[in-house]
Amino acid sequence: MKASSDVSPYLIGVLVADSNLTQSQLLSSALRRKPGIKVNCCRGELPDCVQALRSAPVDVMLLGGGATDHNQIDTLRSLHASHPQVGLILLLDSYDRNLVVNAMRAGARGLFCRACQPFRALSRCISVVHQGQFWANTEQLGYVIEALRLAPQARVIDAKGECLLTPREEQVSAWWREGLATARSRNNWASQRTPSKSLCCGSMTNWGSRIESNLSCTH
Repeated sequence: MKASSDVSPYLIGVLVADSNLTQSQLLSSALRRKPGIKVNCCRGELPDCVQALRSAPVDVMLLGGGATDHNQIDTLRSLHASHPQVGLILLLDSYDRNLVVNAMRAGARGLFCRACQPFRALSRCISVVHQGQFWANTEQLGYVIEALRLAPQARVIDAKGECLLTPREEQVSAWWREGLATARSRNNWASQRTPSKSLCCGSMTNWGSRIESNLSCTH
């Protein structure tokens, strides 16, 4: 990710946005003591965040205050839609399954729980998100993985609404998402086919190559 034109290439531009401006200022002051970070702050309401991002583009944004309120997720979603290049980190005082999953779906790349993580880890979180990675603890990742596993199967379509995968390719993809071993997948598939069309040992790999080839056209 390239640094914005207003930010030194040796610094990570960070915007701290909290519903309480005093909290934003205190956190900003603490982060300014960390090397490699340039910090601005604003209130956590959406209009203030948008105005601050327009005035001084940044690489990473910390959004805190009222995280259990549905409006906070709406703010997160709006910011991700309007500024997808900014790595969004949600600052939490506590969390549950729904909050974690909804935050990730809304575009958060980092979940930092102030109650269970030391402040010194926040600069590491910022750096990780700035590098394009995700920051979450094991429990939070478990919530996200479970949500993916339980989600209904989605059809992969292109910009014209046309399916990119055949029904069989979608079925193979679903088996992989469910974590089935190759041997078990072959057995399941073979039981649905006639003996003359049974799978050979390399079939699953071949189907994987076909799926990857079909999806590559979306890049």
